[in-house]
Amino acid sequence: MPVSLECSARIDARNVDVRLSVATGETVAVMGPNGAGKSTLLGVLAGLVRPDHGSAVLDGKTLYDGGASLPPYARGVGLLAQEALLFPHLSVLENVAFGPRCAGVPRKLARARAHRWLGEVDAASLADRRPASLSGGQAQRVAVARALATEPSLLLLDEPLAALDISVAPMLRRTLRRVLDGRSAIIVTHDMVDALLLADRVIVIDGGRIVEDGPTRSVLERPRSSFAASLAGVNLITGTTVPDGVLTPTGLHLAAMMDEELPLGEEAAAIFSPRAVAVHRARPTGSPRNVLAVTITDLEQHGARTTVRAGHLSAEITTASAAELDVEPGVEAFFSVKSAEVSVYLR
Repeated sequence: MPVSLECSARIDARNVDVRLSVATGETVAVMGPNGAGKSTLLGVLAGLVRPDHGSAVLDGKTLYDGGASLPPYARGVGLLAQEALLFPHLSVLENVAFGPRCAGVPRKLARARAHRWLGEVDAASLADRRPASLSGGQAQRVAVARALATEPSLLLLDEPLAALDISVAPMLRRTLRRVLDGRSAIIVTHDMVDALLLADRVIVIDGGRIVEDGPTRSVLERPRSSFAASLAGVNLITGTTVPDGVLTPTGLHLAAMMDEELPLGEEAAAIFSPRAVAVHRARPTGSPRNVLAVTITDLEQHGARTTVRAGHLSAEITTASAAELDVEPGVEAFFSVKSAEVSVYLR
């Protein structure tokens, strides 16, 4: 598939050093913990942050390379933020037409383009209203139309649904799914639903570095980073392959039922569901081959079930069992999981 964007960027002050590409018509979700460098990446591509080193080429146009850098308005990049940030003194139609007008499009054509994009996002009826009269969901729809009215080669979306009410977000998500189809885009999100419904590929950034990159379902079904594992709702332990499982750098041996024979001594990931984990106050005896000594760090009750967290590991047990075990943060305990519940794959 032809490449729309090829970029690298290093920002020393923010400890960010990334390299990525986006294929023509591909939507890439960028995920990771707070402060990982996700929004910094968008800022670099939009021309709001100047990298210390690196280059970017978008559809044959060099956005930056060393000291040379195109201004934001000349890049062919549209940016949609969490907040709509509409001009309060302009009507909705004028807000959407503003970008094309700044690019030199004649007034009549700019207004026609604005009408078209408002129709695309189901906001045509709002054309004559002012931003102050709009709901949060309506304002964000208008912001989507405004970003697309400039007909950017690359659309950047920085958590566009994060500020919306939970009842409004699904409708806008459907709108985004429609307008992003066949368009080159990068969306920063913390929501696994956004990634599954909107993105062709997921990139995970942690500590300013890309730690995972692959097709959306592959990343979420077979995570290779702790952040992706937390999104997927599974426990992840990494190490190297041994004949019957994984050996971690600290010497922990996690046994698994191996579906396929893997080469020994290779970097691997082992995953297992929190529901497959039993919690004990004393070291268990009997069938479980995997017993992990842990310190409880948090409890989350969800009705009849409770999630017991121990650092990056978690167990999901009944709330009655949690009460009977009398577990609470700071308590020493044991997690056990049968080898048949553990899946291992190469990283």
